[in-house]
Formats: sequence, structure tokens, C-alpha cells
Amino acid sequence: MVSLIFVGIIAVVVFFIAVKGAEQTLVPDVVGKELTEALLELQVKELYPRIQLRYSQDSTDRGSILEQEPQAGNIVKAGRRIRLVVSLGVMLNRVENYIGRNIDEVRAEIQNFTASSGGQLIKIKEPIIYDYSPDAPGTILRQKPEPLTDISKPIEIELIVSQGLENALITVPQFTGLTLSSALEQIDKTGIAFEFSIRERIEGERGETVVWQSPPADTKISSNTVVEFIVSIPPSLNNGEVFKLFTYTMPQNPYPLPVRLQAVLPSGENKRLFGVDFQGGKFTVPYKLTEGSTLILTMMDKELYREKVLP
Repeated sequence: MVSLIFVGIIAVVVFFIAVKGAEQTLVPDVVGKELTEALLELQVKELYPRIQLRYSQDSTDRGSILEQEPQAGNIVKAGRRIRLVVSLGVMLNRVENYIGRNIDEVRAEIQNFTASSGGQLIKIKEPIIYDYSPDAPGTILRQKPEPLTDISKPIEIELIVSQGLENALITVPQFTGLTLSSALEQIDKTGIAFEFSIRERIEGERGETVVWQSPPADTKISSNTVVEFIVSIPPSLNNGEVFKLFTYTMPQNPYPLPVRLQAVLPSGENKRLFGVDFQGGKFTVPYKLTEGSTLILTMMDKELYREKVLP
């Protein structure tokens, strides 16, 4: 009888120890994790969140846990509330100073901030106003509201942007006699407006060479005057190779923007053909490539057009 009572007491003690053990749980480490992931981990441990929201210094923090209390590793009773501080991202409370910066960089910065913050507190008013200025094209000259203006609600910012000098004169370099690759390099350096055409090679001429230009070298022209070039075709081509003129007409921009022409060869290799700051209009470039290659034209790293190289 005594032994039965003793066994019963031990069973009761073991039961209460088991119950008491089930009430204890280990606080998980959720700092740096996304809120949904943190809530799932707390649920598994039978813990409940008490959420606080706070702005942080890094836009990439938005929606993640900045702090927790109690700290990870503490043993607490199941059912306890765990304080979680959740990031709202960066708070933009003043208009920045954009004067002197490039409009394309500022536009990308505002778009990135909008995407990371989840809301549009500030946007650029369209259309942008352009004005002639000695500052480099694309430079922000003035802005409204002024820098450091407090932001209490979503606003549009008006920007006046440099279009470069009005009627700026440049001297046409000597292109006649240059190989095509040298001519393209010179165009990239000088930034002149250009238009190419190609023709059969005349006896005595080198192939893939500029054989004519207009206006001629040393002529003074305005910066938007188109210089025309004629390039002779190569004397011979490898099997499956073509020499043609790439042509694409772009809309006019307020000032020149980075344009790149590249090719993806049938082997999958990427080949850069030409890069220049181009304002718009007819974009023409002679090229020598293997049939089946793909020509890709981009502006500011965004694809505008592509075509297959055919026989």
C-alpha cells in the first residue's frame, strides 16, 4: 500500500514537472529578419509580439526587426509578449539640394527611394524645364521648393536643367582617311552629330575607311550640325560575314544621352560596337558582323531596339 502511494506521489510530481517544463520556452533571435518570418518563429515558441514602429537610417531595413526585448536566448514563460521594433525605412523630412547634380542621377535616386520606402513623398514635376547654360547638359540649375524645405506631405519638385550653351561653335576634325574604328572613337570624344552611309570601294581606296565628309575639316559649325560621312566597304569578307549600315531613328532629347550599340554573336559572346552621347534623330553606324548576330541598341542602359544580322 505504501509503495502504491509512493508511486502515485512520484507520478504527480513528474506530471507537474512536465507541465512546468512545457510553460518555459527559449526566446528566438529575430533581429534583422522580416516581420512575417519573425512572427512565425514566435508562434512556434508560443510567444506573442508587441510591435513598435520606428524610422531607421537605411532604406533596405524597411519591414525588418531592428530590436527585440527580451533578448534572444532568454528562457521565458510561454504566452509572454515579445517587444519587436520594426523599421519603417528612411524618413525623408526635408528637400535635398539637387542643384549642380545630373538630372538622370537624381531621377534614379528618387525612384529608388520611392521603391524602398513604399510611398512617394517626393516626385519630379513633368515636363522638366530646360535652359541654355554654360553648365554641362543635364546639370540641375535651380529647384523649387528650395533645398532643406520641410516635407509634411507628398510634393512635386520643379527643376530647371541645363541644355548646354546656345549656338556653341565647334571645329570639325579631319575624318577623311580615318578607319571606321578610328572615326567612331573620334566621334565619341568630340560629341559631334553624325550620319553615316556606305558605298562600294573604288580602286586604290582602303576598305572600312572614311572617304568623304561634309562639312570638311576645320569648318566652324554649331554643336547640333550633322556631319555626314561616307565609308567604303571592305575589299573582302570572310564566309558568313556581312558589312552593313545600322539605322534607327530616335526621338529628340533635350540634351545628349548615353547611347550604346552592341552585338551578341552566334557564339553568345557580347561585342561592343559603338558608344556615344546622342541627342536624338537618325542614328547610323556601319558594322561588320557574322550572320545570325543580334544588334542591340540601348539608351542609358535601357534597350531601345534589336535586330538580327541577315545576309
